[in-house]
Amino acid sequence: MRQHAYAAIGLMAAGLLAGCGTSSNPGAEPVGGGGEETVGRTFLITPGPEATSDMVAAMVQARPKDVIEFDCGYFELDTGFQLTNTEDVLVKGCGIDETVLSFKNSQAQEGFLAINVRGVVVEDLTVLDSPGDAFKLKGVNHGTLRRVRAMWSSGRLSEDEDTITADNYADKLNVACVNPQRSADGLQDIGAGEPGYRVSVASGRYGIYPVESENILVEFTESVGASDAGIYVGQTDNTIIRNSRAAYNVFGFEIENVRGGEYVDNLAECNTGGFLVYDLDGLTRYGKATRMYRNTAINNNTYNFAEPGTIVSNVPRGVGMITLAYDKIDIFDNVFQDHDTAGIVHTSYELMGVPGDRRLDMYTEGMRIYNNTFVNNGNNLPPPDLQAIVSTGGEQITSAFPALVGLKNQAGGEGYQGAHIVWDGYMDELDADCPYPVDNNGQPIPQDDEGRPIQGNQYPNPDCRYNAYKFDGEGNRLKPDWWFSCIDSNNNFADDSLTFANFHGTEGLEAAFVLAGGDPTALLDPATLQEVANSLPDFPSSFDMAPHDCPTAYGSNLPPLPPVVIPPFVPSGDIDPAPTEEEIARLCGAEVAVGQINAAAFKVNCPTLDQYHLFSDPQDPMSLPNGRGLPFTLNSKLFTDYSTKYRVAYIPDGMSAQYRDTDDGVNATILFPVGTIIAKTFAFADEAAGTEVAAETRLLIKRQRSDGQVYWDGLEYIWTEVDGQRVAELKLGGGSASVRWDYTDVDSGVRHTGSTDNYLFPNANQCITCHGNNDVETGAAPIGPKPRNLNRAYRTDSPLPSGQQQHPVNGANQIAYWCENGFMTNCPDDLGVDATTMVAANVEHLPIFNVPGDSGHPAGSDEDVEARARAYIEINCAHCHNSQGQASNTGFYVDWARPVDGVYGICKGPTATGTEGRGGRSVDIHPGDASDSIVPYRIGPEADTIAARMPPIARSVVHDEAHALLVEWIDNVVDDSYPNADACSSGGAFELR
Repeated sequence: MRQHAYAAIGLMAAGLLAGCGTSSNPGAEPVGGGGEETVGRTFLITPGPEATSDMVAAMVQARPKDVIEFDCGYFELDTGFQLTNTEDVLVKGCGIDETVLSFKNSQAQEGFLAINVRGVVVEDLTVLDSPGDAFKLKGVNHGTLRRVRAMWSSGRLSEDEDTITADNYADKLNVACVNPQRSADGLQDIGAGEPGYRVSVASGRYGIYPVESENILVEFTESVGASDAGIYVGQTDNTIIRNSRAAYNVFGFEIENVRGGEYVDNLAECNTGGFLVYDLDGLTRYGKATRMYRNTAINNNTYNFAEPGTIVSNVPRGVGMITLAYDKIDIFDNVFQDHDTAGIVHTSYELMGVPGDRRLDMYTEGMRIYNNTFVNNGNNLPPPDLQAIVSTGGEQITSAFPALVGLKNQAGGEGYQGAHIVWDGYMDELDADCPYPVDNNGQPIPQDDEGRPIQGNQYPNPDCRYNAYKFDGEGNRLKPDWWFSCIDSNNNFADDSLTFANFHGTEGLEAAFVLAGGDPTALLDPATLQEVANSLPDFPSSFDMAPHDCPTAYGSNLPPLPPVVIPPFVPSGDIDPAPTEEEIARLCGAEVAVGQINAAAFKVNCPTLDQYHLFSDPQDPMSLPNGRGLPFTLNSKLFTDYSTKYRVAYIPDGMSAQYRDTDDGVNATILFPVGTIIAKTFAFADEAAGTEVAAETRLLIKRQRSDGQVYWDGLEYIWTEVDGQRVAELKLGGGSASVRWDYTDVDSGVRHTGSTDNYLFPNANQCITCHGNNDVETGAAPIGPKPRNLNRAYRTDSPLPSGQQQHPVNGANQIAYWCENGFMTNCPDDLGVDATTMVAANVEHLPIFNVPGDSGHPAGSDEDVEARARAYIEINCAHCHNSQGQASNTGFYVDWARPVDGVYGICKGPTATGTEGRGGRSVDIHPGDASDSIVPYRIGPEADTIAARMPPIARSVVHDEAHALLVEWIDNVVDDSYPNADACSSGGAFELR
């Protein structure tokens, strides 16, 4: 039935168109008085060539009560601002119009990013032209964005871009809502004159974007030009968005999967749609309870410029507010005015396309609409976008939504128009045979006080949609509690528009098309339409609001939702002040015996790497390690521009690590004691010349705060030459370099030759992006040292000789060596090391991705290809893409023990990739079709921008072997038998029931 509906709507659309730090650092000054209390520092950043480095120096040192202040003026910054693992920090400028941070040339996706921060306030500045999101808060508790603007230059990255620069920003920042462009070619525009702003699909995704956070306040802010949503809060508890403006975004304001949200005193104008309250499938939580009051949605009629296939691309232009699959909404004291399609659209996933995630309730219920003003809504229905329908093969057909509503309203006798309020009319019935959902252990999952399961993708996807909580013991719907909407009599509906329409979804559409003789334009003829209405009673809209007069119909109304309350922020006091320069000098300059490391210096960041005494040759980090330094390698490895890697773990004398595997958690690594230093050197080999040059050495150091809390610090040391000596200097701000390589891969035997001018040295906060997860130790915790990665014989990653080959671990199974020589305890009693392969049979094993057969399956078999593809994805993607990682908000999780299903990406649509990040592909993994799969695209040659490339930090060139393997896996192994594979053909808009 679905394909017939697609054909009917596509033809109907065609016919209608035819017929119609420290205080000694520069810029850092102590503030406040003395004494024992931490008073914080002020880092002042001024415009100019040093602005980026000064910004990075400030952000990586930020501690409680510090202030990072951007002076007045226009800044051109080469990387994003990132704040991690701290608390009680203020970031501010001179004013929303006086301080402008331009990221148009940035090598980071976000403009401002805060991760795992408690108590951050950002105020009085504008973030301009970020490649991805402008302001993103993730894992933030008590975050405030006040008097900030997210903005993209008019016509961003198009031929007629009106770029905002240092010379014109005073005249370009304030954009009025003037004559919104109703179609890409302008042919549907109303009135004379140019639009006040040119939208662009190349703009960043989200303007203001707190996600997976709590206690968030967004006030007196503005977003202009986002290609997805202007001001968006997702998967968050306790959110207030107030006194803010969104203009020329696809959606102005979005509340997605939020528990406890509040929109108040906001203005949405000149967007495609004004306000959205909805639940998106496949995520960690589903939302409930949002209050929307005293807002104004006016003239949101800009054409939908989102990338086709994204969830927001389904929004028809000219809508004041949409609700989708979200329970309990109070809508009161608002104004909905001058919208071409409708003031409010109340819809469900039955219309939008039934998702494979059966944890999601597809309907919005318990919505109360009262004391609002509706003026001029639904009187200029936009025609379908035939080009989008044709270019997407009928998948992007939601532009036909207004025409569908108009035809059904006309068939019902009210004329070809929308309405102040439009409802799709879909309802579910009690599924009496559907059991209450359970967790992975078969136990019932939690429920709220109304009996509704508290769902999320941490639980198994059930076989049915449980909905018994909506019905009484006799199978009758509980009203008004679980009725769809209560529309009170005190709303002010202007008589210039139809008040209410239940258009009954796509009911009767296919039959109407048949009755029209297969010619959709015939439906525009009044006689034909009347015949359809008489013959198909389920086709016309109905206009009776009596079922929504809850006091009369059901004897009671929905009670008002309680206000959202954000409790006061209370600093934890857990973060220690920065060490003094005297302490750093004393520890780093200590005398150390030959062959030993400077173990006491682990507490501080030494200015040069040699001060830790980690290597027998201080100028060569590939030399034999000092002390108990233990070289190790991994099976499959993170790709970093064809660098060779030298890893060494330094476990303190008299201590041991503890064996842990997947039973301890998907992100669990071997547990190291405090004082452990893990060194990872990135080098570039020239096999023909017989040389190998170290570019950087990164340290992960396990430290302990004064309150006993352990954490990992990530330090970046960049190798250079000083007075003829090789020295690695601490560079918390990172950097970049030109490098080249020419060597034979020791695993695959493939020769790699190439170069890049954009090799990245990450700054200290970027380490957290990959190394920080919610279920591991705080800070930049290790990723690689897991038993499944270490289960192999040690050998260096380079074909060239080095001192580390002289270590006795060389050639031995690494886990066995660690266990037998006191480096690790809690080891399995019998490892079962195979004398030929040197793989321990009784330990988890992640295969080497480019060695066919290393999986243990016959080389080249489907099982082998899949295991090796998953091994590569595990080490390069899963550290972020898991339920506890930095990409947890995407709902796309690829930890190696997880089944390959919808959560793993099979036919899963993108959540937050943006236009560049999806490259025109429709799902993460499309069985049998790598060309329509986002995963290989993002690691492949076509993803050539910062916003498109994955991983986002580690690489600037393509890993050819890996890309070929993933393409082979998806094209030749993944097929329709994989769970959720049917979603690739069943997802979409306007499904017939």
